[in-house]
Amino acid sequence: MELLFLAHRAPFPPDRGDKIRSYHLLRHLMTRARVHLVAFGQSEADFDLPAELDALASVTIVRRRKSQAMAAVEALARGLPVSLTAFESPEMRRAVAAVRADAVYCFSGQMAQYLPAGVPAVMDFVDVDSVKFAGFAEAGSLPLRWMMRREARLLGKFERRVAAEVSASLFVSEAEAALFRAGGATGRIVAVENGIDAAAFDPGVVAGDVGFPHAVTPDVFRGSPVPGRTVATHEPPSSPQSGPRNGSGVTGESGGGSKRRAPLIVFTGQMDYRPNVEAVIWFARDILPALRARYPDLRFAIVGRAPVAAVQALASDAVIVTGAVDDVRPWLAAAAVCVAPLRLARGIQNKVLEAMAMARPVVASAAAAEGIDHGGTLRVAGDAAAHVAAISALLDNPDAAAALGAAARARVIARYDWTARLALLDTLLGLA
Repeated sequence: MELLFLAHRAPFPPDRGDKIRSYHLLRHLMTRARVHLVAFGQSEADFDLPAELDALASVTIVRRRKSQAMAAVEALARGLPVSLTAFESPEMRRAVAAVRADAVYCFSGQMAQYLPAGVPAVMDFVDVDSVKFAGFAEAGSLPLRWMMRREARLLGKFERRVAAEVSASLFVSEAEAALFRAGGATGRIVAVENGIDAAAFDPGVVAGDVGFPHAVTPDVFRGSPVPGRTVATHEPPSSPQSGPRNGSGVTGESGGGSKRRAPLIVFTGQMDYRPNVEAVIWFARDILPALRARYPDLRFAIVGRAPVAAVQALASDAVIVTGAVDDVRPWLAAAAVCVAPLRLARGIQNKVLEAMAMARPVVASAAAAEGIDHGGTLRVAGDAAAHVAAISALLDNPDAAAALGAAARARVIARYDWTARLALLDTLLGLA
C-alpha cells in the first residue's frame, strides 16, 4: 500500500508530546506500507531526518512561515478558525497533490484541510481541540474569551464535518472519544492510546544524580532569550556511571565538602505551551512555598525547551529553569517526586507516562491523570493543599515512594506498550 502520512509538525525528533505520538505511529506504519511523509517544519531539527526513518518512500517537509498574528487576521476576515489559517499553505497543497496514495493517515486536525478527495483516510485528532479552546475561554480576559469561544465554535463545526467524511476518527483516550461523541460527532470514533518505550525509559540504565551546586538564576535569561537553548552548566550528566541509579534528589555540597541529598521535584514539558506554563506558575506560587517551609533545601526543576518570559522569571535558588535539555531521563531519575499539576489537560499526558516508566512517584492533578489507566499507581491531588499533602507524604516516607514508583513502572509496562497500543491501526487502514 502507498500511504500518505500528513502531520502538522515533522514527527521527529520525538521530544514533545505530539511528536512522540506521531513518531511512533510513523515507525509502526513504515513496517506495513510504503509511507510518504508530508509535514510542516519550523526548527532546523525538523529538516534533519533521523536514520531510523530512512526507509520512508518519500519525505517532504514544508517550512511553516506564517505568523500567528497573520493567521488571526486571515481567520477573522474569512470566517475560519485560526487553527486552520495558521497551517494554510499553497506549498503544502502542492506537496500533498504530488503524492499518489491508496490511503491517508492524517495527524492533527489542522491538516484535515489537505485530505485528498476520494482517498480513504484515518483522521487522528489526538485531542478534542475545540473543547480545549473552550477551556481557554473560561480563564482569559474579555477579548481573549471572545476569540477562544469563536475558535471553539468554528473548530468544533469543522471537526464534526471531517469526522463524518473519514473512515475513522482517532483520539488518544476513550475519555476524549466519548467527549467528541457527546458533542454531536458522527462516524467511527475510536481511541488509540499513547504508549511508552519502557526500554528507553528505564531507571536501571539512567543516572539519577544531576550533580549541580546551584539553581539557575534569572541572570541566565537576561536579555532576549534564545528559544530551545540548553543551559549547559546545569545539564545532567549523560553517563550512567556519573551518579547513583534510582536517585531521589540533587547532590550538592554541604559543610566540610560532604555530599547531601536535597529533595528535587521535577516537571517536564514544552514550556511555551499555555497549560504547562500555567501549571508551573501555579506550582511555584501556591504549592512550592509550603513545601519549602517543611523542606528548606527542596528545589523545583522545570525541564523543557522554550520557556516563556513568565517561566524564566520563576528561576531562583528554589526554582531551576533548564531550557532545552538533551535528555529528560536523568532529571526524572533524580526526582524525589515528579509532578503534573495541569489545570487544563487533554488526553494522555506523555510526561506522566515517562515519569511512571522511570519508576518515579507521581503526583498529578485530576486533569493530568484523567486519561491514564493508572490503577492507583499515581497520587491524584486537587487544590494546592492536596498537592502539598501528597508530595509531603512521599518525601516523608521514601520506602512508600519507592514502592509507588515501582508499581507505576510495572503498570506502564503491562498497560502502555507501543506495539499493543497501535495494533488497531492495521485494521483501520486495511493493513492487517
